[in-house]
Amino acid sequence: MPTVYEVGKQYPEPEYPERPLPMSQHETSPTALRRASNHRRANPCCLCWCCCCSCSWNEDRERAWRASRDTKLETIPNCESCAKPTSEEIKCWSQSFDKLMKNPAGRNVFREFLRTEYSEENMLFWLACEELKSECNKHAIEEKARMIYEDYISILSPKEVSLDSRVREGINRKMQEPSSHTFDDAQLQIYTLMHRDSYPRFLNSTIYKTLIQSVSRSSSES
Repeated sequence: MPTVYEVGKQYPEPEYPERPLPMSQHETSPTALRRASNHRRANPCCLCWCCCCSCSWNEDRERAWRASRDTKLETIPNCESCAKPTSEEIKCWSQSFDKLMKNPAGRNVFREFLRTEYSEENMLFWLACEELKSECNKHAIEEKARMIYEDYISILSPKEVSLDSRVREGINRKMQEPSSHTFDDAQLQIYTLMHRDSYPRFLNSTIYKTLIQSVSRSSSES
């Protein structure tokens, strides 16, 4: 069975059973039709990565993805531990995305917003890459790289992040000898995606506006 590291590689075309011969004009009974249909489905294309509607493997994957979409957030790690942000820090988050991402409390609030958009895996992937880059032990690097691949890169994962084919191919090559920088290109792509796509909506979200109002009231009362 191929490992998850090989999902980006090309597979040879699967062999299919020969197409059944056309039925004669006398072989049109329901039993004959069912027999012909079963013959065509004898070997589902288990290594098919396309959206073939007749591929039972894809149907099973789609059902599993739908079932996991609503529950995937139940198994994610807890938010980062950090001190309560000051009013100045909270206001600074609107000045630049970099200031938001460099602040642990800011990352937690932004992560809470991403959760409402079902895209929290983007932050989780970014954090996992940061942790990987701080690792020095070779064995630990290989193990963490494998876990990141299976959790966020593999097309079989419900937490798969959105990456282009060029970045994916680069990761598949680097996974042969993973290092602490194996996912640098992917991390930058996801960072850019959060910056351009999610960050503007975060600044206009109820979560951030409520937080700003609460610190403003606290400042006026003190």
